Amino acid sequence: MDEPRPDRPLWHYLLAAGAIVAAVAVVELAMGRVPVSRTGRLMLWNGVVASAENSQQVTDWYSFSHVIHGIAFYGALHLLGRRLGWSLGLRLVIAVCIEAAWEVFENTPFTIERYRKATIALDYYGDSILNSVCDILCCVVGFVLAWKLPVWGSVAVVVLNEAFVGYMIRDNLTLNIIMLIRPIEAIKRWQNGAG
Repeated sequence: MDEPRPDRPLWHYLLAAGAIVAAVAVVELAMGRVPVSRTGRLMLWNGVVASAENSQQVTDWYSFSHVIHGIAFYGALHLLGRRLGWSLGLRLVIAVCIEAAWEVFENTPFTIERYRKATIALDYYGDSILNSVCDILCCVVGFVLAWKLPVWGSVAVVVLNEAFVGYMIRDNLTLNIIMLIRPIEAIKRWQNGAG
């Protein structure tokens, strides 16, 4: 399938996406988010969900969800953008904008409190700026994967990610969405290991 011809060089769009990511960091700093973990530790991976390092480090179990965001955004923007003649670069910038908006909203007191009440993230106090920026980069990874892979490959990545993370931590993007929108007590019990 042919991509629309870019109206600008791709690096212009990459610069715009980088500026959006930098703006998120500034906004979150103004919101009182910590630049790096409150503990001061810096790790490439944190694999313990129920820890002070969750959502504070470069990557964690929820990074897989952000890759899925990128795949979903690519799919939706490919369908919409193809009709409107949007270049790949413009679609990438739009995907980064959507993910950036989510990262800011996710770190508002409203959403943090919702996570604490409705999900297994009882001690969640928001993302570090480092984690938010890396979540956006994971979304970009998903976007690029979807661009490069055939549709069945993208679907396989989503299904495998959801199954793997669900098995490993009893949580994933699907369960997270369900529990944020309409919490189900049976799911919460299962996630907490009671069933």
